[in-house]
Amino acid sequence: MRLRPSQDGAPLNAEGAWVLEIHPGTSRGTQSYYRSPDGVQRVFSGIQPTGVPHLGNYLGAIESWVRLQSEHGSVLYSIVDLHSITVPQDPAGLRQSIWDMTAALLACGINPEKSVLFQQSQAKTAKQKHDGTMGLLTYPVLQAADVLLYKSTHVPVGEDQIQHMELIQDLARGFNKNYGEFFPVPKSILTSMKKVKSLRDPSAKMSKSDPDKLATVRITDSPEEIVQKFRKAVTDFTSEVTYDPASRGGVSNLVAIHSAVTGLPVEEVVRQSAGIDTARYKLVVADAVIEKFAPIRSEMAKLKMDKGHLQKVLQAGSAKAKELAYPVCQEVKELVGFR
Repeated sequence: MRLRPSQDGAPLNAEGAWVLEIHPGTSRGTQSYYRSPDGVQRVFSGIQPTGVPHLGNYLGAIESWVRLQSEHGSVLYSIVDLHSITVPQDPAGLRQSIWDMTAALLACGINPEKSVLFQQSQAKTAKQKHDGTMGLLTYPVLQAADVLLYKSTHVPVGEDQIQHMELIQDLARGFNKNYGEFFPVPKSILTSMKKVKSLRDPSAKMSKSDPDKLATVRITDSPEEIVQKFRKAVTDFTSEVTYDPASRGGVSNLVAIHSAVTGLPVEEVVRQSAGIDTARYKLVVADAVIEKFAPIRSEMAKLKMDKGHLQKVLQAGSAKAKELAYPVCQEVKELVGFR
């Protein structure tokens, strides 16, 4: 999409299709280029392009993102590549990781017709200097800037992000106190799925960076790899399938995964597993995960072959994100006295 300036300098698309919107809490209208009513509830979240998503990423974030697309009229999902450079990155590797994450999100059900999927670094409205060293210190502030820039009202987060959300809420209240009601104070949407634990260490969460390759199930793993990983999952010496996270972390992690991928309540999963020992149960869970990921794996393989399509999706999404952010940035400048 090519942008051309309007008379007041704000960008418009080639068809001039975007309309005026009065943002809640502002004293006057501002140009907005996203069709949404007054008082819109806007969801924003981001994910780092740090390799292929794993089972914990899917159950803890991406699955709920897909659902939220149908529950809210304005939804933005960002591939936060600026966040990823809090540690050194190989440029070619980072580019590939961005393509892989884009393909993964689309394969999982993120629909550009229902939400805005964009690349963080391509949608910034101001120049930013950001390196790995400073990134470790500025990460929460960068996250806050992303959320507030789009006047987000709701942010899906995990339990480990609650403190970051409190900072964002404090910053929004502080700005509003000094300059008048402008930013919505965003609310957290906690995902229903608790952290998925490592298959090899139930005391730790599943992680892409785990040195034990059997600990993490990726959405692109083959059926054979998934079976091998669950077969090697750490449990205990009790053969019965029960759910007791405090004393039986390994088996309870398998039950939670089984419940999440099938949509069955934990109690029902345990009831159906009566009489099955843990060795056999591991294969039952593996089969459920294989069935869940089979269409995603197939679709992702197709999408990765079409980088042109992935690029178009990110370009269109980044253009929409810029169109949303531009008027907010301009009004902030005016409110604080920069223009």
